[in-house]
Amino acid sequence: MAFVKTVSVEDLSCPEIFKAPVILSCSHSVCKECLQKFWETRNTQDCPIYRRRSSKLGPPCNLVLKNVCESLTVESASGSEEVCSLHNEKLKLFCLDDEQPVCVVCRDSEKHVNHRFRPINEAEQLKTALTSFQEKGKLLCFYIQTQSEHTEQQIKEEFKKLHQFLRDEEEASITALRKEEEQKSQMLKEKLEEMNRQISALSDTIKDTEEKMKASDVSILQVRTESTMERAQSSQQDPQILSGALVNVTNYLRNLTFRVWKKMQELVQNTPVTLDPNTAPSRLILSDDLTSLRRSKTQKLVPDNPERFYKYSCVLGSEGFNSGTHFWDVEVGDNSWWIIGLTTESNKRKGADFFNTNLEKLQKVRPELDWDKGKLSFCDALSNKHLRTLTTIFTEKVFPFFYSRDETFPLRILPCCRLMPYSFLVLTISTTTVLLLTSLT
Repeated sequence: MAFVKTVSVEDLSCPEIFKAPVILSCSHSVCKECLQKFWETRNTQDCPIYRRRSSKLGPPCNLVLKNVCESLTVESASGSEEVCSLHNEKLKLFCLDDEQPVCVVCRDSEKHVNHRFRPINEAEQLKTALTSFQEKGKLLCFYIQTQSEHTEQQIKEEFKKLHQFLRDEEEASITALRKEEEQKSQMLKEKLEEMNRQISALSDTIKDTEEKMKASDVSILQVRTESTMERAQSSQQDPQILSGALVNVTNYLRNLTFRVWKKMQELVQNTPVTLDPNTAPSRLILSDDLTSLRRSKTQKLVPDNPERFYKYSCVLGSEGFNSGTHFWDVEVGDNSWWIIGLTTESNKRKGADFFNTNLEKLQKVRPELDWDKGKLSFCDALSNKHLRTLTTIFTEKVFPFFYSRDETFPLRILPCCRLMPYSFLVLTISTTTVLLLTSLT
């Protein structure tokens, strides 16, 4: 009857698991390296086990034993667990404070008093998660740096425009001032030249009179002299400064900063709603001034932050509303697939009340929000025609919502053209009129 004997590691050890085993003439097997060392030490060719002299100088390899030992080595390596170098116990725990694997004896030792531990398999999972988080953190830091550099460049470009505007205004004001100075100086010069001509003419008259006094009749000369003296006295009167001869300083300094600011309004524009790029998905392209959006054919790398949409080409306004009335105009133009409306702050970026192009062909749409009354109305911004009103009860902050799948024609939020209305109340008291300016709410 056949039977199977279990082979232990000890049966295959010399004193470790055989490596390149050879078989002696006495049928014993020994590692080739161990046999060579034994023979060199003893200066003999005896069997290390029975001390029987081997008849072969180069014993052959025990191929069967070699294969069995190699298989056992592979199995031991795959199923082995690391052991503690201090206590020879398996490392089954991970110390979170020291960030190293430990055994159960280490856990109870003084070195790890009050330390936190986790099973080694959980620690490996945490380590993997930490590695993943670190990689994402590196990408996020790189994205933040890129965002900052791009934003800084845009800020510089905008201030560059403002600086150029102010430099142009400064140059224009100084040019006008110097022109007036030149004109006033020229007027004064011409006046002085005229006075010099009058003085020169008077001098000639006096000289001529003096010459005639020497040769002419005294009575006739006396009459002529009196007439000449009258003209001379008239010419010797102090010259009068003409009105407006001085530089009109007030014209240049009166409310200078206010007048420049008012003129600057023609250059700058105020958009009631701007887009939040941190909510835009990877396929949505926003303009540098954050007022327009369109879908892209390619994806860009963006971080997985909680505020961002991923499944749909949606983006939110940068500021939300939790009271009052608000409106903003959106140019839809030839965009073929768009949605605009509102979504709540807690909406997890999924879904929103919306208005779309199914009703008619539009160019500009105006959403009008009355948060307190729970109304969101839409009208044609060109004709002011009412299109639709949605009613609900708002209990939290809401954000403007935009969606576009058109890759050619963007949606664009238009600058606000409506100025604050004013009313004038005129009161008449005796002969004094008082104007009271009040801002309408």
